[in-house]
Order: sequence, then structure tokens, then C-alpha cells
Amino acid sequence: MTPDLVATFSIVARDPDTGDLGVATASKFLAVGAVVPFARARVGAGATQSYANTSVGPRTLEALAGGRRLPDIHQSYADTDPDHHLRQYGMVTADGDSLSFTGTGCHPWAGGISQPGFAAQGNLLTGPKVLDALFEGYEKSHGPFPERMLASLLAGDRAGGDRRGRQAAALLIVREGGGYGGYSDRYIDLRVDDHPDPVPRLSELLELHRLFFERPRAEELLAIQGEVAERLSALLVSSGYLAAPGPWDATSERALRELAGVENLEERLVEAGKIDPRTLERLECVASEGEDLAPHRD
Repeated sequence: MTPDLVATFSIVARDPDTGDLGVATASKFLAVGAVVPFARARVGAGATQSYANTSVGPRTLEALAGGRRLPDIHQSYADTDPDHHLRQYGMVTADGDSLSFTGTGCHPWAGGISQPGFAAQGNLLTGPKVLDALFEGYEKSHGPFPERMLASLLAGDRAGGDRRGRQAAALLIVREGGGYGGYSDRYIDLRVDDHPDPVPRLSELLELHRLFFERPRAEELLAIQGEVAERLSALLVSSGYLAAPGPWDATSERALRELAGVENLEERLVEAGKIDPRTLERLECVASEGEDLAPHRD
């Protein structure tokens, strides 16, 4: 039985500043993020597409972790996969080595490019201009690594992308200990599974991710005293988490953490007795909109 065609375009890259590894992909294919991207912090990242062989992800990561090099891994797939001519994949290692492969059986237009720390590939594209846009979108963009990945993806999308249209997009960034609570390496793992214009929507989700899960830097934190303490105490009293305003103490701190947890902002509370402006503003904004923040207990 021939596997489903995952006609798509993707980029795989390594951030030279942080060592983060990432994959960004888009396609006229439902939930493309469930099939194409794979990554492991300090090991490697990649995208498997066309008539996607989903075993490529775990096998590649295990091989890289075991010390094998990309050319050897690629050759083993060529030697053992009878449908290798239908496959397309791109890979980048934690050291920045890269590889992009397009089988001769991939539907045109299909192709790929690889540079140190970067690989881009696509099939069923409107033309080679999509790959050029992916590369230029990444190289010419500035700012944090995830935003650069999405700038590349959007450039490829607006250059034509998948010639069948748009449906889904995904972004996966891995960082050691970067996942929720520090328990995994899935620093950013976002998907738009079915949408008429998924890449801009993915950018919106990245903004939400930064709001809810990004940990503020130490220099951004405000001491909870003076006006800041008064604002927080008033908020906690009005929302039912404190009985009455008063000096900031352990009870106030527990109340703040409970409220932050209700609003999915717990990852932003990184130091007792301090809060960052964005978290404070978000809590006040939610309260001003009339949302019921009160704890509901039996």
C-alpha cells in the first residue's frame, strides 16, 4: 500500500547563538505537524515529507545520538528503503551539519538546498522560487530564532508554497530543559492543523506562547512592593484570592501563584516577591474585562 503523499515545504535549522534546533513546515495536508517534524535537543532536527517515511525521525535521532554522521544515515536509507526515490527529507545536526534529499519520484516542482546549519526542501511547489524565498527569508530576517523560522516559512508561502493551496503549518523548537516545567526539550511546539491561511495564524500562536510560557529575564522583574504590591493586592482581593489588602507576605504570594495558575501564567513567576510587567498587565487586563477569576472551592 502506497503511503499518503505529504506534499509540503519545510526548513530545518540550528540557531548558532543558542544551539536551539528547529523545524518549520507548511502544506495542503491536514495536521502536517503530526507527520513532518522531528527534533531532539543537542542531537539534531529534521523533516520527512513527500511519501513520508515516519520512521526516519526516530531512526535518525537515535543514529545521530550514537555518533553516526548524516551521509552514512542517508546512505543507509537509500540502501534499505525500496521507496526511497519517493522520499524527501532535510536534516541538521547539533553541530550544524546539514543534508537535504529529494528523491527522483517526488512530484514536481521538487528540490532542496542545504547550507551550514540550514536545510530547506519542498515538493509539489509552484517552483524553485519557493526554496529561494525560504532561504532568503531566514538569512535576511532578524530577531529570535523562532521568529526567523516563521519569517522563512511565510516568505516561502507568499512566494507560492504548495501549489495545491494552504491548510496546515507547524513549528517545533527544541532546547534542553526548555519545555513546560523544564521536564522536556520541547521548547516551542505549535501546530495549526486546518486553516485557510495557517502560517500567519502560527505566528499568532507564537505570540501567545511567549505570553503564557516564556520566562522573563531577571532584569525585567519588578519587586512586589510599593505601587506594584498595592496593585496586586487590590487585584487579589477583588478576584477573591485575598480576604483583605495588607503587607505583601507568604499568604499574598500563595494567592498570586494560585491566580497565575488559573490564568496559565505560572511559568512566568520565576522568583518569589517579584513579578514581570507583562504578567501584571495581563492579570489586570483579564480582571478589567470582567472574567471570573475567583477560586471555586467546595
